[in-house]
Amino acid sequence: MAETADRVDLGGSLRALRRRADLSQRELADLAGVPQATLARIESGRSGDVRFRTVERLVRAAGGRVAIGIPGDQASDDRVPEVVPVPGVPHDGLRDEAGRRYPPHLDAWEVHGPRDWPGAWWAGWWNLPPQHWPRRLPAATYELSRERRDRRRWGERIRREVTVRRVTNDGLPGTCWRFVAELPDGRLVGELRAHERDPRLLYGDLIDAGEREIVLDGVLVAGPCRLLGIGQRLVAALTAEMERAGIRVAHAVADFGGVDLLLACGYRIEGRGHYAMRLDRAWLGAALLPGPAPLQP
Repeated sequence: MAETADRVDLGGSLRALRRRADLSQRELADLAGVPQATLARIESGRSGDVRFRTVERLVRAAGGRVAIGIPGDQASDDRVPEVVPVPGVPHDGLRDEAGRRYPPHLDAWEVHGPRDWPGAWWAGWWNLPPQHWPRRLPAATYELSRERRDRRRWGERIRREVTVRRVTNDGLPGTCWRFVAELPDGRLVGELRAHERDPRLLYGDLIDAGEREIVLDGVLVAGPCRLLGIGQRLVAALTAEMERAGIRVAHAVADFGGVDLLLACGYRIEGRGHYAMRLDRAWLGAALLPGPAPLQP
């Protein structure tokens, strides 16, 4: 925690540190050896004069550091380590019905409909008008499960950090298109492959010689990174590249979740009786093996 203005928002800084450390108010108070009531007064701004030792113990217990200096120290002396400001609590402005802040170490969000409220997972309200909802929705809600909370925050970090690009130097023919989704450290979390085809192979001379079409071969996203929008970003990158190349039509065969993905990206089901086909040579070989010889009397 560093002082960057004439007055430090001590309560806001402690809430931000607690969120970063994923600690409840009681957990931080126990770690620092400070009464929870004292911490609650500091965070709410009701404690006007706080002892420096109390602040130091709370900050250190939350994984932070108290820094004291004069303007220019960090710029003029390379030996002084840089102090990184703690990101604030995203939902610090939300209040419950009693006007209280939601716990900063949790993830709170506004509730606009039943889908925003995990407490309504059991209710089939989704298509009902509000006047027929059996319960009134809260203004906001939060996630209590640490496991789901960590997974949600991890997913948000992946969304922020992942980048999508077209690979052009992998030795593939120019008619083969490859897009990858990767993290800053180079880890691959998604891939899309497609190829161009000449529609005259299907329709003969009825199609202009300059026409080209794209066939989407497949979209793959690493299991833990699914449902984070990476597949849609890969398909969007393909669509943008098609526009630059002047290609208007793309074809795909999809099943299971791939159908929903492509529908969300603007594709439509043509209903021409396409089938997803598979050749499994191991299965074929097993089917052709002779059965066991009959038992001899």
